[in-house]
Amino acid sequence: MKKIETGMTVFLVAAVVSITSVAGTFIYLKMFEGETLMISTTTSLYDTGLLDFIEDQYEAQHKIDLRFISVGTGIAILHAQRGDADLILVHDPSLELSFLQGGYGVCRKIIAYNFFAIVGPETDPVGIQGLSTVQALTKIVESGRNGTAKWISRGDNSGTHAKEKSLWAIAGFSWQNIRNEAWFIESGTGMGATLQAAYNLDAYTLTDMGTYLAYFKKGLITLKVLVGQERDLLNVYSAMAVNKTMHPHTNFDGAIRFIKFLASEEGQQIISQYGQDEYEQSLFYGAVNILKNNTDPTLAEWIRQYAFFNGSECPPEYQDGHPELYA
Repeated sequence: MKKIETGMTVFLVAAVVSITSVAGTFIYLKMFEGETLMISTTTSLYDTGLLDFIEDQYEAQHKIDLRFISVGTGIAILHAQRGDADLILVHDPSLELSFLQGGYGVCRKIIAYNFFAIVGPETDPVGIQGLSTVQALTKIVESGRNGTAKWISRGDNSGTHAKEKSLWAIAGFSWQNIRNEAWFIESGTGMGATLQAAYNLDAYTLTDMGTYLAYFKKGLITLKVLVGQERDLLNVYSAMAVNKTMHPHTNFDGAIRFIKFLASEEGQQIISQYGQDEYEQSLFYGAVNILKNNTDPTLAEWIRQYAFFNGSECPPEYQDGHPELYA
């Protein structure tokens, strides 16, 4: 079932409507309510419940109302570029760099990481379990072309979708070419719906581990993790404030305070401990101490190579007078 053009049209229209409607809501909140912080975020942080948990903890300590716009990273950044958010939480370093260079964002801080995973049917008909990412994707392509495998792609310009495209390139395949083949299906939806589509079609897909564990625990899918915890599958989350020079109406001070909270010892503990009781493992891991104290040199180097720009998580020209975030 190949995604047809009308599906993409509906998706794009929905995105435009979403962006447009948020603009009016944003101005209304600023004019008629107390202090709010509008956060445009990737779905993986929101759908797992992490941000709801952080919201409860943060609002209990601060007189501020956190509001979340949960979309794919690409659309999350579009919201911020329009000035419809004060802060973004995303996971696509290449788009984040463009956001900084375009003058839209400042004070980027890496706050968390986990790993993507390739998941598929419990029977693993292609036999990719235990293979490297490149070997697994190569076998999936071969089996797909033989009519014995399917792949579900988010196809939504999210951080996960960007990661998937980069993995196809590393494996030696052109995403633009293979997306037109019969075995390659684009969902055009968020991570949860994509996982359910893969489950229903006995297909393989790329997922962030947080959303996977949440859906697996709820019994919504029985897909199995087949390739994970590999350097190529590293997933890094960053927070960035919207540049007040570009959009003076935004709550810049509130955004900086929230970034500092996420990077604090308390914030990092909340991130790292979330999910342990329910899932018996963390869904995300704090990245601040690893980078600051080099507590895991190998992992710290992976993060630096993947998500740093010119040797820094936020080059000095984008720190906007807040060097304390990077001490």
